[in-house]
Amino acid sequence: MWDLNKPRKAILRTGVIRDFDTHAIGVKTGLVIIYIVCALIAFVSLFPILWVFFAGFKSLQEFVSSPTLLPQALDLSQYTNTWSQLKIYNNYLNSVYHVAGSVVCALVFNGLLAYGLAILKPKGYKIVSSLVMFSLLMPATISIVPLFINIQNLHMGRFFTPLWLASGASAFYVVLFRQFFESFPGSIIEASRIDGCTSLQTFRRIVLPLSKPICVVVAIYAVNGAWSDFLLPYLVLDGTVWETVMVRLYSFSSQQTVNADDLMRAVVFAMIPPILLFFLFQKKLTENVVVSGIKG
Repeated sequence: MWDLNKPRKAILRTGVIRDFDTHAIGVKTGLVIIYIVCALIAFVSLFPILWVFFAGFKSLQEFVSSPTLLPQALDLSQYTNTWSQLKIYNNYLNSVYHVAGSVVCALVFNGLLAYGLAILKPKGYKIVSSLVMFSLLMPATISIVPLFINIQNLHMGRFFTPLWLASGASAFYVVLFRQFFESFPGSIIEASRIDGCTSLQTFRRIVLPLSKPICVVVAIYAVNGAWSDFLLPYLVLDGTVWETVMVRLYSFSSQQTVNADDLMRAVVFAMIPPILLFFLFQKKLTENVVVSGIKG
């Protein structure tokens, strides 16, 4: 509770702005400047999204000749016609299948490994931890060739299984889970063992229910990564009935029957789910960044 008997300057030094502080000209000016800067940052962040969306209303000739943001006409039927002509509804469903399996594998497999490293700590866990951290230094693209060869040798191609398993073997997700699990009080784990829970039961009944914040964050990253992934789905699913949206967009670009106008609008359809996901769950992402920074 603030002491209202304190001098006005003492309260202002705390950094807390009250309603009666806004009567001061200096405070009003500072707030106006802050609002203007925030509005500029929001405009710069949203401008690429708005530019792509409005570009879908333009023809190729208008897009090349007119550098303005707004098109000459806003006709939503152009998007509906593109959706019906390109027939990407099945590709949307395929991407949903890819995303759903990737999220489950990312939560279960990476969570189990982090649970073992952070809580169980068996013999040799430090070596495994070092290997996980070392794998973060390696670019993901250098493992594409051996990964694809192993997929072919195991006859796992032409379906989503290798894509799901790849999401379940992410060192980045393991590090996120491990940092969160290390903050658990040991008394909770000991209490579950006293009650007769096995290690797997402790993970399923105790650890996971208490890890909803980090599970949401990992799920958001997994959804965005799986939806936007192109290279591995292209190598595994190209030419099958399970092509995702990104793979289908690439095939559209090489087809002469698809005009550039429809292709621009199809890109907008591919951008919508990640953008909506970010706007809906951006609070969870920022909260995780703040918590991770405090723990570090």
